[in-house]
Amino acid sequence: MANDARTVKSRIAAKARAMGFAAVGVTHARSAGEREGLERFLAEGRHGDMAWMRDVRDVRGKPEAIWPAARSVIVLGASYAPAREPLAVLAEPARAAIALYALRRDYHDVLKKRLKALARWIAETFACEVKVFVDTAPVMEKPLAERAGIGWQGKHTNLVSREFGSWLLLGEIFTTLALPPDAPAEDICGSCDACVRACPTGALDAPYQIDARRCISYLTIEHKGDIPPDLARLMGNRVFGCDDCLAACPWNKFAPPATDPELAERGDLARLRLADLARLDDAGFRKLFAGTSLKRTGHARMMRNARIALDNSAGK
Repeated sequence: MANDARTVKSRIAAKARAMGFAAVGVTHARSAGEREGLERFLAEGRHGDMAWMRDVRDVRGKPEAIWPAARSVIVLGASYAPAREPLAVLAEPARAAIALYALRRDYHDVLKKRLKALARWIAETFACEVKVFVDTAPVMEKPLAERAGIGWQGKHTNLVSREFGSWLLLGEIFTTLALPPDAPAEDICGSCDACVRACPTGALDAPYQIDARRCISYLTIEHKGDIPPDLARLMGNRVFGCDDCLAACPWNKFAPPATDPELAERGDLARLRLADLARLDDAGFRKLFAGTSLKRTGHARMMRNARIALDNSAGK
């Protein structure tokens, strides 16, 4: 039976890679101590106004609570490693700095379609049940990816891979199949703290800890109110997300540029000028950002971010 399970796992991994996934790993569908960090994060208010994290705290990080029938979790990653210097836009104050993952089709849509196709194949081929998740439901993706051997959570709290650096988009397939788990990834950050030092706002106030309330990604995407002036001044020309801590990771030098055609970068978004962004009305916003992750901010928040970026750029 063990040999059969290993064969099934090998076939699933081969199929996943043939469908465009760069990384594949397997872990068991049970919690394994990840919630301790979550409880501390919430208790200290580091989640800001992301109330949804608190609302699902009893289930978050518990695969067995999300779907009791699941026995294994297949974790999959798609690379979006850039072929260029990821932070070059920060030296061009007239341009809108947008997180690299958002400069393309919404990865939620791309990966979900791909995951559903893979899940259907698994269900039909091995007579099992499956459920797919892409940054949906209270799934703690990064701890699962670490347990599945894809990478480890670095000092910036994001996933780091030996092969793909900090540039992986994650999705999961929960299944009733009992698959042999992969060995967890080893944390090999060592004494390096480049990501911690790179954070523009000091949101990484200690290795492996982040205060979302100071994080530019949180402020520009999740936060609905005014941005405190002391933090706004540190945003520079960033209008959606921030790649500074990700780009600082030395493991990125081993990541080959991504070639996934469904996640190809849109040049018009990479070249977007702040002045043009600030002139968009709601209809223009919807048209320009249709099908991308950028639409999730809504017009009002994006205009807030654009105004801050223009003010910061005017002082350059």
